[in-house]
Amino acid sequence: MDQTNYSVVVAEKVVVKWLTPPVPLPHPAPDILSHLVEAGFNDTAPPYAALTGPVDGRECLLALATGYLPEARDGWEWCVDEAEAGETAFAADLGRLAADLHLALSTLPRTAAAAGPPSPAVRAAGALAEALELTGGEDGRWLADRADRLRHELEPLDAPIASPLIRIHGDLHVGQILRWRDGYAVIDFDGNPTVTDADPWQPAARDVAQLTTSLEHVAQVAIKRRGTPPERAAAWAEAARAGLLAAYRARLAARGRPDLLDEGLIRPFEIEQECRELIYAARHLPRWRYAPMGVLRTWYTEENPS
Repeated sequence: MDQTNYSVVVAEKVVVKWLTPPVPLPHPAPDILSHLVEAGFNDTAPPYAALTGPVDGRECLLALATGYLPEARDGWEWCVDEAEAGETAFAADLGRLAADLHLALSTLPRTAAAAGPPSPAVRAAGALAEALELTGGEDGRWLADRADRLRHELEPLDAPIASPLIRIHGDLHVGQILRWRDGYAVIDFDGNPTVTDADPWQPAARDVAQLTTSLEHVAQVAIKRRGTPPERAAAWAEAARAGLLAAYRARLAARGRPDLLDEGLIRPFEIEQECRELIYAARHLPRWRYAPMGVLRTWYTEENPS
């Protein structure tokens, strides 16, 4: 697991996450965690304290203290185990968890957006262009051959967004979901460290798409590191995705908020997410490129890209 911060477990009761480097205030995590407590969302590590202080003349968030969750493992461990075993029952739990999170976050009052954030269509088109520019070799040629197809997949983002804009998690993937002794917990409300110009109030479909693509990445990890046959891994990812989405829809409907999810936005946001994974690989972690490329090759298996 690649972790940008440094966490210390104290007496198996408290986890202190030191932000490296410290982040200037305002930082999203303290307010979000406080709101989740008020909204009755308990499927996260219980927040205890935020440590702030001056750094180079600016007040910064230095650390967050949260409760310790016994026997916790992140999704890059437990979910890969599930993929290797071909088990998908967990997906319904994740769907309900994500829905409950969004129901709670949807009640967080909106603050003023950053000045002139790019529209979803502009951001997605930019991500595709950058992925095409940064991805070289055979993968780059394969991607370029399908650029028009990918642009077509992004077209729904050109229309006005009809679903409510809520405060999303912003970096919701299986690595942010711990499986612990008593269930599941969402962690790390720091926002996406690779995207600096996004409005934090977005359609819930943005988080959902990142979560579903992370299941596809888990399948690729299972292929590469566990020797899972590609066909079996792809079938697992498809079934897990379907189970997660079904449970997510059902939870929103049961709580009277089916309007939170615009399903027509999921695929374009998934495409954008894979482009961002390629950008991240090119800039920071070249060995990760196999995962988004493996997903895209699974989605577009035709011999003739035209």
